Amino acid sequence: MASSHDKPIINCHTHIFKGEHVPPLLAKTFVPWPLYNILSIPFILWIFKRFITKKNKKYQDPYIERERNKVKKRIKIQRNSFLKALIMFLKTAITIQAVFIVCNWLELNTNNNLIYKVQQWLTEHYLLIPFNHLILDILIVALVVLFVKSGRNLLWFIVKKSIKLLSLLPGKMTRDLIDRYLLLGRFTIYKSQSTTFSKLVQQYDEGAKFIVLPMDMEYMGAGKLKKGFEYKDQMQELVDIKNKSTNKDAILPFVFVEPRRIREDKTQLQYNLDTNTGKVTLQDCFIKRYIEDEQFSGFKIYPALGYYVFDETLLPLWKYAADNQIPIMTHCIKGTIFYRGKKKKEWDAHPVFKEYINLERNELGPLLLPEHKNMDFSLNFTHPLNYLVLLKEELLRIWVGKCSQETKNIFGYTDDDTKLKWDLSHLKLCLAHFGGEDQWYRYLESDRYDYAAKLKTNPLQGVNFIHTSTGKFSWKKLEDSWKYVDWYSIICSIMLQHENVYADISYILYNEDIFPLLKETINHPNLGDKVLFGTDFFVVRNHASEKGLVSKTLSNLSDAEFNKIARENPSRFIR
Repeated sequence: MASSHDKPIINCHTHIFKGEHVPPLLAKTFVPWPLYNILSIPFILWIFKRFITKKNKKYQDPYIERERNKVKKRIKIQRNSFLKALIMFLKTAITIQAVFIVCNWLELNTNNNLIYKVQQWLTEHYLLIPFNHLILDILIVALVVLFVKSGRNLLWFIVKKSIKLLSLLPGKMTRDLIDRYLLLGRFTIYKSQSTTFSKLVQQYDEGAKFIVLPMDMEYMGAGKLKKGFEYKDQMQELVDIKNKSTNKDAILPFVFVEPRRIREDKTQLQYNLDTNTGKVTLQDCFIKRYIEDEQFSGFKIYPALGYYVFDETLLPLWKYAADNQIPIMTHCIKGTIFYRGKKKKEWDAHPVFKEYINLERNELGPLLLPEHKNMDFSLNFTHPLNYLVLLKEELLRIWVGKCSQETKNIFGYTDDDTKLKWDLSHLKLCLAHFGGEDQWYRYLESDRYDYAAKLKTNPLQGVNFIHTSTGKFSWKKLEDSWKYVDWYSIICSIMLQHENVYADISYILYNEDIFPLLKETINHPNLGDKVLFGTDFFVVRNHASEKGLVSKTLSNLSDAEFNKIARENPSRFIR
């Protein structure tokens, strides 16, 4: 990673929050009640801490001597032919028993087939014990899985060949949730964010910098945090790292913005408005302390937690951020962290976008959002087209027209037909995770759809979301884009149309398949300056280590390509 380049490497997307900062009922909507209460974050962290504490004791007296005695016993058994033969016999016998138990569970020994005949022969010759007792059967299979490696492999082979059992295995989102639990457990040994941050810094050459993104998950409907681990406590820790840590020059912390917290606690955001210039200035408040006094580097939002990026509560802050060129990092991918409560009635339709009820009569209605599962309707909040409501003056004007007079004053709103005096087209945004690798696959596979070809046929603009070829405003184009266009095409088009919009490749970087399209994107004359390097430490750790991700990136990109996304573009984004 050594380089003579005058700009440092900047990892634009990292996390160092602790497991205690995550709401306890993360498994809610994944598993039924009361299991999600049992499989709580505190319980999982307790298990990991107990396990790690026990593991670490191996390096302390008197546990060292105990471990040595165990090794001596294993050596003694290996040198005793009788004991070796006895153990081998017992392992073989219990494995055979477990194999036929599993076959019974999978109903593989029916219709008088070969498995049934072998089972009958073994039973008749007293080589197989027909327990037919569920508890004993489970115990025998568990013993093989835990203590007989060859038997465990054989059972897994049978499982993989069984379609019936595979259909019962957890789905992708459940596996992702399990991965998230493992991640939190992996990093629970570190008592402070400072220690986790130091582990990150050690993976890079001297001088590297890291955008650190806190998470405020107290409003996602997954339970309350313990006292001492609330959002304000998490933020104070970041202040301490920035001001006191040996790594203080490496950290570029952002401020997490949660509109429901702002509505609930008026000390979060207070501002003044100059109605002559449209300038928003912050009064003494929580956000001013971190952005102006503590010099944090930007804002972080996570709409999947249950709100739109254009929430009216956020609009004054976005005007302040746009006019001061403060960057905003926003989550833009399908993931396991999303709102866990019930879908609200007002979420059944989009607040701004419309669709045609009857084309012949040119009749419009709200764009209906029929999704009901939490994971599915959370994507309505995360959808990249929502950012057009901020960036496109025509859409912002429509939305502001529905807001309070105070909000109308911020943008100099007159009426729906008169252009706003001040807008947010210059807002500096990064759409994190670039939509997700599944959307990259979708783009590559969409070879027969006109919208997906726009990046090739119209490379300076991409998809025109709101205007026809004659320049007329079109709700139909927005509707089609929402329903049918892949997020890669949408994000690239937004970047082409707006100078200050970026996208990072965090998390998806672990996937080798993205690099051909990534290289093409970096070398695009109008997109290359908008791509940011980021890894999503430590959230991506179950896929790859930090050093592994950097090495993989360096091996797949040229020096010029890597320097562009890891040094030059981030310097411009964070400036």
